[in-house]
Amino acid sequence: MPNNRTWIPYLLILPSVAFLALLFVVPLLQTIWLAVSDNGTPSFANVQRMVGDLNFTRSVQNTFLLTLAVVPVQIVIALAMGTMVAKVAAGRETILWIWTIPLAISDLAAGLVWLSILQNSGYLNSFLYGLGIIERQASWLSYQTPFALFLGIAAAEIWRGTAIVMVVIVAGLNQVPKEYREAAEIFGAGPWTRFFRITLPLIRPALQSALILRTVLAFEVFAVVYALGGRNFPVLVGEAYNWQNQNQNYGVAAAYAVLIMLISLAATMFYLKAIKVDPERLP
Repeated sequence: MPNNRTWIPYLLILPSVAFLALLFVVPLLQTIWLAVSDNGTPSFANVQRMVGDLNFTRSVQNTFLLTLAVVPVQIVIALAMGTMVAKVAAGRETILWIWTIPLAISDLAAGLVWLSILQNSGYLNSFLYGLGIIERQASWLSYQTPFALFLGIAAAEIWRGTAIVMVVIVAGLNQVPKEYREAAEIFGAGPWTRFFRITLPLIRPALQSALILRTVLAFEVFAVVYALGGRNFPVLVGEAYNWQNQNQNYGVAAAYAVLIMLISLAATMFYLKAIKVDPERLP
């Protein structure tokens, strides 16, 4: 009679399950309870105080506007970069290495890099002044120039986060059989037709993953915004940080954290429904 060892797979995954439960599930449940309780009893006082916060509406608007401005641009740029890399024969690894350099830079460091470019005495003002385009230093990151501040933060986020989208897209493009494109080319399909009718449908799983990953990270943006705009451009994570560290109110900070989690889950469900993926195409 063969030995019944159906328990072995469960034993093998037990350390991972215990690790996730200890470092993810337990803190998550504690955060949710902290958000919906007051002095140990169930209460929505923290949620009400969060909604009544002076910067709540602005932080929600800024977070969504930044996400809507950054994510589509990053997807388009990543698709263009991935398509160009796919056509390169020699030096492909070097190009990919150069393009992924922003991944090695922390969020705060990236924000400081762009701060050195956009601040009053930064490289951009010096360059424009040297060309005679401006007569005096322009303020790009002031509360008096909200549109310029938004563009600066968006540009920094696009520069910093496009690389991770490109890596996912390139991985998807590598799974597209060359025979499909070659057959379409033989039958007279143009480059745009091949791209929209063959490439895009076949990289749908990678595109779905890239959209989910980048959108969730966009909702969690903080360090770049903090370095460039500070309190002049409130975002959800920034408000959670301020309530916890400056106001010492962990309940409201937890309410912000739960809100960010719910928004991220809603965005993930939207992408899963909007971008249908054939199960046979999943890795």
